[in-house]
Amino acid sequence: MESVIAVEGLGIAFEQGGVRTEVLRGLDLKIAPGEFVAIVGPSGVGKSTLLRVLIGLATPSTGTVRLNPDIKADRAMALVFQDSRLLPWRRILSNVCFGLEKTQLSRVERRERALAALAGVGLRDVVGRFPHQLSGGQRQRVALARALAIRPAILLMDEPFSALDVQTREGLQDELIRVQSASGQTVLFVTHDIDEAVYLADRVVALGGRPGEVKISLNLDVPHPRRRDDVALRHSAARIREVLFAETIAREDWVI
Repeated sequence: MESVIAVEGLGIAFEQGGVRTEVLRGLDLKIAPGEFVAIVGPSGVGKSTLLRVLIGLATPSTGTVRLNPDIKADRAMALVFQDSRLLPWRRILSNVCFGLEKTQLSRVERRERALAALAGVGLRDVVGRFPHQLSGGQRQRVALARALAIRPAILLMDEPFSALDVQTREGLQDELIRVQSASGQTVLFVTHDIDEAVYLADRVVALGGRPGEVKISLNLDVPHPRRRDDVALRHSAARIREVLFAETIAREDWVI
């Protein structure tokens, strides 16, 4: 099966004050259509920078990023951030419609698609509220609905649940699995949390080192629905930790 996205030999470096910092080096990554891939690694290893390059917000220093030219989607990619980034002066329905305003859709079509996206994440009943009237978890669901409404080929997610409490985070993890299973959406999900990665993903790619490079790519052959205490998932998480922590035993920026 041809990859929906192929990254080959990707290198990313920044220069500031005459000092060059290499963030990523020689990164290869291929993602199949409908695959859920989680990227894990410590802070500063280049996880979020990778997403910025993929969506066109940063330029690679070396290597190539190739999208499948046969992608059949309204837009190639959409990005969901750690914070919801909703417009506070707009009601929820209007926030979800925002990403559709530069399309050829009519106002009625934009509204219908936004309503369907909100219904898909269980928020059809909050369309008339403002962001400040919702909980943090609900705001992140709105951000997910806004991204899904544009029907991207690839959904990029940059630590979208890390600022939430445990109960809300686990609920949104299950919601994301449900939405992804129903839509067949391709997902690239960045997280610090190894347990979150193995619970959600079909494959976990762990980045480590300075500059960052792939240390392990691990397929998770555990069908959904999964149990968080599944022995196979715990063994997979332990293997990833073993590989990454061989470089550094204790890091404050890891969720263990």
